[in-house]
Amino acid sequence: MHGNAWAIDPFTVRDIRVEGLQRVEPGTIFVTLPFQVGDTYNDDKASAAIRSLFGLGLFKDVRIDVQGNVVVVIVEERPTIADVSFTGTKEFDKEVLTKALREVGLAEGRAFDKALADRAEQELKRQYLNKSLYGAEVITTVTPIDRNRVNLNFNVIEGDVAKIKTINIVGAQAFSESTLKGLFDQDTGGWLSWYTKSDRYSRTKLNADLETLRSYYLTRGYLEFKIDSTQVAISPDKQSISITVNITEGARFAVSGVKLEGNYLGKEEEFKTFVKIVPGQAYNSEHVAETSKAFTDYFGNFGYAFAQVQARPDIDRTNNTVVINLVADPSRRAYVRKINISGNNRTRDEVIRREFRQFEASWYDGEKIKLSRDRVDRLGYFKAVEIDTSDVSGTNDQVDVNVKVDEKPTGNLTLGAGFSSSDKFSFQFKVQQENVFGSGNYLSVDLNTSKFNRVIAFTAVDPYFTKEGVSRAVDVYFRSQKPVDENSSDYRLNTRGASLRFGVPFSEKTTVFFGAGVEQTSIEVGTNLPAAYLAYANKAGLKSTLIPLTVGWSSDTRDSALAPNTGELQRLNGEWGVAGDAKYLRGNYQYQAYKPLNKKFTLAYNAELGWGKGLGGTPFPVFKNFAAGGLGSVRGFEQGTLGPRDITGSYLGGAKKLQGSVELQAPFPGAGNDRTLRVFTFLDIGTVFGEQEKYSLKDMRASTGVGLSWLSPVGPLRLAIANPIRKQAGDKIQRLQFQIGTTF
Repeated sequence: MHGNAWAIDPFTVRDIRVEGLQRVEPGTIFVTLPFQVGDTYNDDKASAAIRSLFGLGLFKDVRIDVQGNVVVVIVEERPTIADVSFTGTKEFDKEVLTKALREVGLAEGRAFDKALADRAEQELKRQYLNKSLYGAEVITTVTPIDRNRVNLNFNVIEGDVAKIKTINIVGAQAFSESTLKGLFDQDTGGWLSWYTKSDRYSRTKLNADLETLRSYYLTRGYLEFKIDSTQVAISPDKQSISITVNITEGARFAVSGVKLEGNYLGKEEEFKTFVKIVPGQAYNSEHVAETSKAFTDYFGNFGYAFAQVQARPDIDRTNNTVVINLVADPSRRAYVRKINISGNNRTRDEVIRREFRQFEASWYDGEKIKLSRDRVDRLGYFKAVEIDTSDVSGTNDQVDVNVKVDEKPTGNLTLGAGFSSSDKFSFQFKVQQENVFGSGNYLSVDLNTSKFNRVIAFTAVDPYFTKEGVSRAVDVYFRSQKPVDENSSDYRLNTRGASLRFGVPFSEKTTVFFGAGVEQTSIEVGTNLPAAYLAYANKAGLKSTLIPLTVGWSSDTRDSALAPNTGELQRLNGEWGVAGDAKYLRGNYQYQAYKPLNKKFTLAYNAELGWGKGLGGTPFPVFKNFAAGGLGSVRGFEQGTLGPRDITGSYLGGAKKLQGSVELQAPFPGAGNDRTLRVFTFLDIGTVFGEQEKYSLKDMRASTGVGLSWLSPVGPLRLAIANPIRKQAGDKIQRLQFQIGTTF
């Protein structure tokens, strides 16, 4: 009791008893008490004991009673949380909410009190506010059960999502308000808002939109532009939000000159080549930032890791002009002492270090560090790769390079079915691991059961087969192909083989591939076997073995493999059948380019040239023919139906190929700036030619149309509606085509 704990004479403790415990271990009490048997007990120690025991957060009440020279600690335990449940939650997975509550201290097995429940309610409401559900209500029900435990239930009435009703930009004069609001990712909604959720308010997204607005003005001469205030108002029913942005544009300034000040190591002329600022044009903050960064990067190439470049504007408000003074301080030259890598819990250090072109105990080189970062990023094993430098204490000429990576899952298991306008129904199973056991090696097993192309394939790639960066790839495969024809046919081409390829990096941007393989192709005779197959079989037999040597070259600078907006892709592959039942040459070159016209529109090009020829008096193998028509080729024509036709009516492709495409890509109407859902208009032209035919523009087919691309949860989907504008008699037209997983 509290009364006996105060104003007593000190005494020596003979014994300590604890009463009221149900689940807490007695040892927890004894360890927390500031005295033990044999110590002197007094009022100060009693007060300290009560404070310490309350501080554990396990007890609702703590009292100390003194009986002679025995101290009795009487506690009343808080209930323990037995179960946490949710009802009415549709917007969140329950695991997400459980994790959020655990972070504020509420979880199964922990002590419970009312203050903890209040914090939990506030945290749940905060989670819903982040989803624009401002009207969400949380009702907590505490149900006592046996052994001093409680069950907690959080009943959530989510309500409707608060949507942006109006966005007003006050103070805009140089540009229309509609133009400025078109820059925002958030908007007042459209018929596709259910997909884009662009009309859901988010403070983070609003801040990003305001930065976009600021950049828009600063890149168009408005040097003194500022955002004065931002008001976000929610309606009384918490269903609609109004956003008002107040801005001051200021005057528009043109650049009248650029001056270099400070120490440029006597290399002013070299630095001037990096200047992006153009006198006579409107002030552009991006050009200033690009110039400053290019200067510091160039200083870094000479080891000046601490270089600073400041852009100081001299403003002439009378003439609305500005002179940009670039003031440089290279500071001091530095060595790299250590390269520290963190965040790679799974990936081995060696996998990251072997991509580095900056070495320890060498001069700091900014260009090599940037190249190293890009090489690590291109591995594809990490969500993010960050590099920064830190001074080494006690020295003024050394830095450590710190590499922080954020790993992502690199395994992929695909099990599903697909449907396309050409293959109909198909089953696919694929398991791949891009970073096996953190070694950087790649393994995959692929199974596809489509109507025309059945595949079983195994691939293993070691990107650093040698320390010099030579890669090795091993392929083992079986393919069963059924050519497209007009008749119901059951013949097939069955190809089984294996190959070995090596990739040699000739430069940082160029890789050349060399390889060899062995293939055995058998013609499975069925009804309506094409005459071309019979002719080939008469020369090489129904079962033929080929031994091809391969060489290739590739360069890929696209910003994304799935939804590229800028960059180029080039591939050049050659194949030489040097031995076996047929000897031949086969080459293929592909070029893709993506040019962003502005934030929304992208112009895309694709061109492909193929060539094949039989050697030593044998015809070019028909199963090595190129195909044209359909998605990925000339849309509007059935898949693989362009080019020469066999006398049986079969479409067998050709030994030569020529095709090109141009696309104008834009956001889907109502989708804002979302790049996962795009529409495009296109022009396709191309066909294939027989081995003895010449490339001829008059035989080329062409089509135009519109299409839709969507990075759907089951893979990239492309749909096209095409109108052939150049065709020939007998061509098979297919105006609507779609496929999941196809490319350009």
